[in-house]
Amino acid sequence: FHFSRNAVAETDRQLTYRESLMLDIQKTRYELENAYAGFDYVTDPDLIDCYIYEQNAVMKRYKYLLQKAADLSLQ
Repeated sequence: FHFSRNAVAETDRQLTYRESLMLDIQKTRYELENAYAGFDYVTDPDLIDCYIYEQNAVMKRYKYLLQKAADLSLQ
């Protein structure tokens, strides 16, 4: 993996609240996609329950973060 000079400089600085929120939204969206993908490939009832729980938990977090982002753009 190769780091460019700009990429290193970019990671050294503090993220703004907005940038941090956007990164958290991206990460949560990725987690939600993974939970849906995992659900599609399991057949064991216990694992199905686990993925349903995970999907619900991540979706709640995703909705919360989207609301925070909407609130931020209204300010």
